[in-house]
Amino acid sequence: MFDLLITNGRVVDGSGLPWFRADVGITGDRITAIGRFPNAEARQRIDAKDSVVAPGMIDAHVHGDLVLLADAPHEPAVRQGVTTYIIGQDGVAMAPASAPTLEYMRRYTAGFNGNFPTPGMQWSSLDEYLNQFKGRSSINAACLIPNGNLRMDVMGLETRVPTAKELDEMRRMVREAMEQGAVGFSTGLDYIPSRYAETEELIELCKEITPFGGVYVTHMRAYSPEKVIEAMDEVERIGKESGCAVHISHFNSLADQVIPKLDSMRAAGVDVTFDLYCYLYGSTILGMIALPPEVQIGGIEPTLKRLADPATREKLKPWFAAPRVPLENVRLGSVPAAEYRNLEGETLEAAAKLTGKSIGDLVCDLLLATGMATNCVVRHNARRQEEDITKLMRHPSMMSGSDGIYIGGKPHPRGTGCFAKYIGHYVRNGTWPLEEAIMKSSYHVARRHGLGDRGLVREGMAADVIIFDPATINDRSTFDDGKSLATGMEHVIVNGQLVLHNGSRTANRPGRGLRRS
Repeated sequence: MFDLLITNGRVVDGSGLPWFRADVGITGDRITAIGRFPNAEARQRIDAKDSVVAPGMIDAHVHGDLVLLADAPHEPAVRQGVTTYIIGQDGVAMAPASAPTLEYMRRYTAGFNGNFPTPGMQWSSLDEYLNQFKGRSSINAACLIPNGNLRMDVMGLETRVPTAKELDEMRRMVREAMEQGAVGFSTGLDYIPSRYAETEELIELCKEITPFGGVYVTHMRAYSPEKVIEAMDEVERIGKESGCAVHISHFNSLADQVIPKLDSMRAAGVDVTFDLYCYLYGSTILGMIALPPEVQIGGIEPTLKRLADPATREKLKPWFAAPRVPLENVRLGSVPAAEYRNLEGETLEAAAKLTGKSIGDLVCDLLLATGMATNCVVRHNARRQEEDITKLMRHPSMMSGSDGIYIGGKPHPRGTGCFAKYIGHYVRNGTWPLEEAIMKSSYHVARRHGLGDRGLVREGMAADVIIFDPATINDRSTFDDGKSLATGMEHVIVNGQLVLHNGSRTANRPGRGLRRS
């Protein structure tokens, strides 16, 4: 007897092969049979009514490190059919972490991870962190080892290269986390303290993930047309000299410039892939794009002290006159300070006019008021267009990642809309067939991150399964309302349990921390 039998569906199994008609039987947390079972007994049946039956989608890059523990239903993922998050991104995350490192990372990443309270939960190791998800979340989480956490645990916020002893300790920490089930190693070479890591350090740490089959996942040093090839050269060198697979996060670059480089890397034997969200705007912490790195040396408290000093502001005037990115049209997504919360959704130019301040002074005041936790939405390089997104989507190395952020009153829409947009809008407009959209949102991600029992509708695989009508799946989130949930998902099954049934949420919380297999 099956616990759950799905009948009359069109199975898109995640492999990229054409759909086929079959029933899918689930027993416990596993898919146990695929075929035609008209007389089979089952405790529960779902008539798919010619809808698509597919593997649950896996978000290759998302900031769900704390929100999954604080928001058990987590509708943004479930309503899109996402059943697993890959977290620990950008080299600055939640585990492994000593108590001081965790406190710093909670505060430093609050502008994209959200400093959500997690009462009664304690962790230090990656194993302890992954254990927190069992029974507390609707979906699963797998985790990368963040480079910045290792640096901070071993050498604080120093900007120098590590000593031989310090590097050995970081190597040991990487091995330990991989043994506990980490899926790879991440860097955020725009974020403190990961930005201080030099290439040689990263090569040595990546050598430790290679025997485990781990992947090096990087927010590169640059994505702009002027610097992206140099940044990719570093990724290539790390892959060649460490022997590990490499993966580029949120590849928001010009397609015709970077695709030849990707192809040449693969031709040279480098196992490189990338993830992508389908928007021309990004989102991050305001300090990362609006302040020069030297102002942020030493971390949060020294930065706030500098920003409160009129002498620092005077020195910053030339910077704000010619910033890293044009600041006028940068939009405020989250401003967790009562006196400025009304500015959420405004551009910096409009907010400056409303407050009667210069953009530079407003930036400093916002960061002071929020303890550096201001989130913003920013246009990618002005030369980048929708055609760049679709060209990169069609590249075989591409996989889906939302870079979702779940804080503030006016968040980027990608967290609630990206996957629905991929399997809805981009399938219906002919950018790619449904089978490819599902493959790049499930099996391709699972394989890259060593989740051997996820991403396919196959006998013996974990029962993460979604059912939807591809004609009606739809993203509704916009830059004016980034919280609007996707529509059209009919059923979502995680580890054999329904978390969405006939379009309605259930009380089940079957999510768990996943380990590399």
